[in-house]
Amino acid sequence: MSRTILKEARPVDRSEQVALTEAVTRIISAVRQEGDEAVRRFSKEFDHVELLDFRVSAAAKEAALAQISPQDRADMEFAANNIRRFASAQLEALSEVEVETLPGVHLGHRKIPLDSAGVYVPGGRYPLPSAALMGILPARVAGVRRVAACAPPDRRSGTINTHTLAAMQVAGADEIYCVGGVQAIAALAYGTPSIAPVDIIVGPGNAYVTEAKRQVFGQVSIDFLAGPSEVLILADESAKPTLVAADLLAQAEHDLRARCVLVSTSPELIERVLEEMETQLAGLTTAEVARVSWENNGAIYLVSTLAEGVSLANELAPEHLQVHSVDWRSIWQDLTNYGSLFLGEDAPVVFGDYTSGTNHTLPTMGTARLHGGLWAGMFVKIATHQWMSPEGRRALTPATERLAALEGLAGHAAAARLRGEGR
Repeated sequence: MSRTILKEARPVDRSEQVALTEAVTRIISAVRQEGDEAVRRFSKEFDHVELLDFRVSAAAKEAALAQISPQDRADMEFAANNIRRFASAQLEALSEVEVETLPGVHLGHRKIPLDSAGVYVPGGRYPLPSAALMGILPARVAGVRRVAACAPPDRRSGTINTHTLAAMQVAGADEIYCVGGVQAIAALAYGTPSIAPVDIIVGPGNAYVTEAKRQVFGQVSIDFLAGPSEVLILADESAKPTLVAADLLAQAEHDLRARCVLVSTSPELIERVLEEMETQLAGLTTAEVARVSWENNGAIYLVSTLAEGVSLANELAPEHLQVHSVDWRSIWQDLTNYGSLFLGEDAPVVFGDYTSGTNHTLPTMGTARLHGGLWAGMFVKIATHQWMSPEGRRALTPATERLAALEGLAGHAAAARLRGEGR
């Protein structure tokens, strides 16, 4: 393959990981042992708020809806309807099964909703109401009986950001808790007197939240481990530099660790995109973050053909993969490793982030090679069942008895033999 690296991201510094892991372990252990008291202590230590009651009252939830503007409410409802429609269509594609594999041997599976789910909604520099919609709605569509959502308190108000809280209401969370960070993940996983444990925890977060999800996995299920946000843009000479630059910067402004990659067949396009990025950064209010993110973590590859760009994209397996080419229809089915795919200049990542309906909670750090993003199917379990007629059990008995004997399991062989004898 012919590829030239014109700009390379700096290596990731993992020197602080050991200390982070130990800190997370300490917090989880304290929450398991001390329950609410530990949650309160860590909320005061990390979020600088003192909380008596973690659960947000019905009155506070209704007040949040009343405080946001009618337009903000309408926009949330618009996004929620699209997310709900797509999640429902995805879940319907997961069919229940009933098949007769041999005469009288009936096998099947059911999709059974998990009993409870915890949705973590991060805070950070800005409120993230979209994360509430993306995490809660698929669980609701899947039929989860109890959906508990957690978000850290805003330091200025001492409670969940108003827009985030309103979005939790729009999405339909049953319980909302003003708790963030590792202590929220630990409480959801192991339970406290105030917060009942859940079966699965989903949602993005910082490095501490991600490590906490890793450590509680097994006690509960999780969606996946997500790192800093990523985008890879595959572009040829037909791409518009203005749009490519805007889409790169939209990702770069997420945080200082966001990773943006441009793969192009055109040296001229690359040069014009870099010029355009400088122009747009001059007027971008988030330029302080976006510029550092791009300088530290941005990468540019020059390839000879779109096919080579496809191969590189599949190798890197980005969270968001966007194709800026009028010929995207000729290559898109060859793209296989991505969290979510955005085809053509009219379908930017930002639409998927908010309103189009696909989920924006996606795998990062190359794990898109292994699985896709959050969807309603993560909130159901596929459980098999079987029933048989006398004809069916007689057909299975001889081979079952022999295989059991081969493994030295006499009790298994006897259980099969008795069915064959009709006893």
